[in-house]
Amino acid sequence: MAEEIKKINEFLWEIEKNDTRNMNVPVNIYANETILNMMQKDRTLLQAKNASTLPHIVKAMLVMPDGHEGYGFPVGGVAAFDANEGIISPGAIGFDINCGVRLIKTNMDIKEVAPKLPKLMDRLFANVPSGVGSKIKLGFTKGDLEKVAVEGVGYIIGKGFGFPDDAERIEENGCMMGANPDKVSKLAKDRGVQQLGTLGAGNHFLEVQKVDRILDEKTAKAFGLQKDEVVIMVHSGSRGYGHQVCSDYLRTLNDYLLANNITLVDPELSYAYIGSKEANDYLDAMKCAVNFAFTNRQIMTASIRKSFEEVFSKSADMLGMEIVYDVAHNIAKLEEHEVDGKRMKLYVHRKGATRAFGPGNPEVTKIYREYGQPVLIPGSMGSASYVLSGRAEAMRETFGSSCHGSGRVMSRHQAIREIPASKTLGDLDRKHIEVRVRSKKLISEEAEWAYKNVDDVVASIAGAKISNIVARLVPVGVAKG
Repeated sequence: MAEEIKKINEFLWEIEKNDTRNMNVPVNIYANETILNMMQKDRTLLQAKNASTLPHIVKAMLVMPDGHEGYGFPVGGVAAFDANEGIISPGAIGFDINCGVRLIKTNMDIKEVAPKLPKLMDRLFANVPSGVGSKIKLGFTKGDLEKVAVEGVGYIIGKGFGFPDDAERIEENGCMMGANPDKVSKLAKDRGVQQLGTLGAGNHFLEVQKVDRILDEKTAKAFGLQKDEVVIMVHSGSRGYGHQVCSDYLRTLNDYLLANNITLVDPELSYAYIGSKEANDYLDAMKCAVNFAFTNRQIMTASIRKSFEEVFSKSADMLGMEIVYDVAHNIAKLEEHEVDGKRMKLYVHRKGATRAFGPGNPEVTKIYREYGQPVLIPGSMGSASYVLSGRAEAMRETFGSSCHGSGRVMSRHQAIREIPASKTLGDLDRKHIEVRVRSKKLISEEAEWAYKNVDDVVASIAGAKISNIVARLVPVGVAKG
């Protein structure tokens, strides 16, 4: 495949549109050469070329530097489809709908927190349920779940799970309008009602971090970040609720394709045309899962604030525990973008990619509009994470999109075979990182070496002028399923 890839500049590569492969658009890859070579070791670029054959895809199929092989569509992929004639594809969004990241700040310096860090991690581990099938005992009902699906975080904040102004620090204000829980299966609801407020397993985590470095003083100040400040990052999604929504509609769309005699280059790229009942039903259900995930992270935020209150004997308000921002990275949204000099309404699919709207965009919350949307980039276990801000260039080049993390280079099975848990634990211990984990298997699966170097990924995004680097964060405590 190397001969197909054309270098545009140090951080942008192109696979040209190829009619013999039925490609409708080129594939644009944002990466340095080292990362590009990593992508060629799995099916990332083949999947991107396959996605470029989807009907009414516009401009280019995009791959972010954290891109890696996924279900049909690469993780780290972005594709936009004409809102009038295009398609909706669940595989281009992902099973964990609105998997995303939230960052919460404090007014405490690491020196204040360090002596109590072991106790703090114990309380966080106890108060925020984690692990496969983790459930919470807060007594949520099916009625609560229906309200969450439609109203998002507003409903749960009204029940005391948060500060009144939390919603304005969440993408979509924590609620995607137009959700219809009637389009969600009973099985999805049965799974979801027990899992609101839980972390889950896999690559999901809760980290206590310190701000290691400020790289954009003005924007960092606007985001409320300063050097050595303690912050908390949460990475989780819609749990079994969203997974079931995706599974249900993949079956529905496979039937739709069969009924309409539509063949695919890859059966995992199933889709329905916008305006069809199948596409409308999926979007209505997807929005429910989006709102579930925002609310899931909101309930965990309440549990995190409670843990800090228990350890430091002060209210969360006195500890300055405001949300910095909350971003989705598995989602489809109706947005307006300029394509070839013309404004178009598009359904932008982001799978393992983050919205990164630039300064002045009315979709960015008013408190950050002057600086661009915060973009949260978690690293792997033991590595750094980053806070970025959106740039105007992203609106022109990537449909206002950026990366979402570091991106796997090893499968989970390969990581278990090749990376002993003892090696990872020893490395974390040398870095003085407090670890709480329910499954020892996760230590190997989520080891730092199973992922790309997040510093390289972020440098590629910054080099491509898609996002600005605002701050670098490093972990001091990590909790996983």
